[in-house]
Amino acid sequence: VQLQASGGGLVQAGGSLRLSCAASGRTFSDYVMGWFRQAPGKEREFVAAISWSGASINYADSVKGRFTISRDNAKDTVYLQMNSLKPEDTAVYYCAADPSLRAVATTTPHRWGYWGQGTLVTVSS
Repeated sequence: VQLQASGGGLVQAGGSLRLSCAASGRTFSDYVMGWFRQAPGKEREFVAAISWSGASINYADSVKGRFTISRDNAKDTVYLQMNSLKPEDTAVYYCAADPSLRAVATTTPHRWGYWGQGTLVTVSS
């Protein structure tokens, strides 16, 4: 499956952005989808994941209550709505896919099978 992330940009603290990740090449609904991020000089970290149907969702503690992951299987797209953004949310955001339902609870990047290119989110203070 090929993944294409978009929607990054520059936003002030307290603002919102919505990231999108469009999938192609395979049946989108067969994949758990996730978002990770990597800040300069830091390791890639888990942000959120959503199961095939959307019934199971997992968030990193640092984004709970501020970020919302969703998917539209008819459009082969997963979204990340980011509200109340903080400067520490600044990072390159990556979407990922994996066919295993276990991926919803898998926060380790190397255990995810497919990755898109990143989209940069910069939050100014």
